[in-house]
Amino acid sequence: MKLPRLATYSFKGDARYGAVVDGGIVDLSARYARDYPTLREVIAAGKLVSFAEEAAGRAPDHGLAEITWLPPVPAPEKIICIGVNYPDRNAEYKDGQDAPKYPSMFMRNPRSFVGHETPLVRPRASHQLDYEGEIVLVIGKQGRHISESAALDHIAALTLCNEGSVRDWLRHAKFNVTQGKNFDSSGSLGPWLVPYTQESQVADIRLTTHVNGELRQDDRTSRLMFTLRYLIGYISTFATLVPGDVIVTGTPTGAGARFDPPRYLKPGDVIEVAAEGIGTLRNGVVDEA
Repeated sequence: MKLPRLATYSFKGDARYGAVVDGGIVDLSARYARDYPTLREVIAAGKLVSFAEEAAGRAPDHGLAEITWLPPVPAPEKIICIGVNYPDRNAEYKDGQDAPKYPSMFMRNPRSFVGHETPLVRPRASHQLDYEGEIVLVIGKQGRHISESAALDHIAALTLCNEGSVRDWLRHAKFNVTQGKNFDSSGSLGPWLVPYTQESQVADIRLTTHVNGELRQDDRTSRLMFTLRYLIGYISTFATLVPGDVIVTGTPTGAGARFDPPRYLKPGDVIEVAAEGIGTLRNGVVDEA
């Protein structure tokens, strides 16, 4: 049986969480908010699968047209993003003949992301807003110095990211990309969490990004230079991973900056990041007010 997906959403201005079923959402927060105020607490308790199983077959409490999608994990302690993790993406760099010895990474703040079906915001400061489709791991079990053999046991769920980047602001400093990766509402997460139950869910996922229906990015997780097991082990060497932490695992080649001339996002564009077994994350684009 295919388990329902679990989502965080807003209904009449109140943040809630529930299970996505045919026709709408089963409001789980109405039943469990006292013990589990958000999906972060559900994740920490190891109850994503049981909550999804319980919701299967229930009639929805809300129609999808009645809700606003929010990023699935509210206020994660850490959002860790991996750069240059597909071979063709690595080849775009002058030194791209050799795979890097260690992964590149940077942090993003929660305010830089919106949910499914909410527009990304092209900032006043730059019109070089770009898309980056990525697969996301959500950590379910705390750990430090996690072995690669045990790494996948620490995954609670999968979701998707459009890791929107403001390209010229990535180059404002000599050694970091933080500025261009943290503009308010420049990226998205969602639409939901797919509970993780077995390695086959992540072994060879096809990941695509379409802009206005045109295929721009297309690759598979089996080609990652740094595997999901390796990333969890490596990150946990320097940081304690905790339930609700988000690891954004890297984007394929094909971002707008790589076209000649570049094809940056503009108001009215629609970006769809899709992955087998996870779903489709869809966002439009608007200018900053």
